[in-house]
Amino acid sequence: MDRIRLGLLQVNHDRSEEIGDHFPDDSHRFRDLFDQLEQRFTYRVYMTEGGEVPKDPLEQDAFLITGSPLSAMDDHPWMPDLIAFIRACDAARTPLLGCCFGHQVIARALGGTLGKRTGGYNVGVETTHFHARRPWMGPEAQLPMYVFHEDHVTTLPVGCDLLGGSNACPIGSFAKGDHIFTTQSHPEIDRRFMEAVMAHVEGHGTDLSAGRATMDQEPQGAIFAAWAAEFFKGGRHAQSG
Repeated sequence: MDRIRLGLLQVNHDRSEEIGDHFPDDSHRFRDLFDQLEQRFTYRVYMTEGGEVPKDPLEQDAFLITGSPLSAMDDHPWMPDLIAFIRACDAARTPLLGCCFGHQVIARALGGTLGKRTGGYNVGVETTHFHARRPWMGPEAQLPMYVFHEDHVTTLPVGCDLLGGSNACPIGSFAKGDHIFTTQSHPEIDRRFMEAVMAHVEGHGTDLSAGRATMDQEPQGAIFAAWAAEFFKGGRHAQSG
């Protein structure tokens, strides 16, 4: 099976003793997730938080923008280059997947709007209800996955289609053509990591009791990973055809 060349744009480098010293970073979590699939990948990590952004949208077959505790509404030093790259992927129709921060920054780059949620953090296991389908998606109408965010997309970019959401996050997933796909959720997170991050945040005085009440649900990140692989393959074939 041909390997997909996947560029991972890492926008989080956790330096904390509590989390960063004990868990793999974002790019490794996605690699662990995708390596469970039959589809094989060749990975290239771009340390975007440190200013490394791909120069060309054709450097890889597809790209993924990770999550981050940083806000996609802020003007980080590397944000202009990242936004320019997202727009270049859009123009070249290079498959681009965004998760959490990635979902939000893609919306921002393409002309959507972001805002702070009323009520603070949305955290725990949340089910995205999919109201629209794309060829890369399986038959599941809903997927529970881990979430941890305070910002959210408030208005979709022109030309993008809402795929699904929830009461707590109405714009939980969107697409543009066959080359942009996003989710506000974290398919790459496992329970051990989620519990540690929640405990860390609670240790600074934040009440996450509502989120803890959702943790008995079984997340389905592996199903989303299979969708993502089909998305990468379909977009790559359309690009080369």
